[in-house]
Amino acid sequence: MVNAHDLLWGMTPAHLPADAPAWALEAISAGQPVVVRRAIAAPGCVAVGVRGCLREQRFAAVMPVAAVQRRVEPEALCGVISPRDLPAVRALTALRPVLAGENWGVTGSAGFELATGIEALHEQSDLDLILRTPQRLTRGDAEGLLAILNTAPCAVDLQLQTPFGAVALREWAGGSRRVLLKTASGAHLVLDPWQAVE
Repeated sequence: MVNAHDLLWGMTPAHLPADAPAWALEAISAGQPVVVRRAIAAPGCVAVGVRGCLREQRFAAVMPVAAVQRRVEPEALCGVISPRDLPAVRALTALRPVLAGENWGVTGSAGFELATGIEALHEQSDLDLILRTPQRLTRGDAEGLLAILNTAPCAVDLQLQTPFGAVALREWAGGSRRVLLKTASGAHLVLDPWQAVE
């Protein structure tokens, strides 16, 4: 069972469609992992994204589950220490004790860099995190957590992973009645991210 944000190794150029850009072929040929994305794929396949060197270089693809040789979950990256002195790295160091005891992980550029050793972060990079919240997080608790994240040395984008999808902490802590829940079937405006989408 793979989940959104997991990193998967084993995809080959042969798995890419004919219209894949050259940079995507290069990334896969170099043995880089792909990231699981929220989308519905055919049985036996998983929806993935290929990362390039540039922020705009993202390519949606599909990978056969049978090709997966290695999987790294965001949670496995919490304790990985980076030698680089960047705001996102300093933010991660500062937030580790705050999130200790929670089921959380590192995603985005920071997760990719920690998992591969390939430099994906820069001075302006955000820190992307995921927090598994099988039980409802109150809006008050969300506000408290967001206040702590806002003291970090870079912008922190934390996604709350509910049993039905993911919602941005910043949105759940905000004043809107409805929030955007990202699911495999798309994004939905919901009142409660901990309830199944009708």
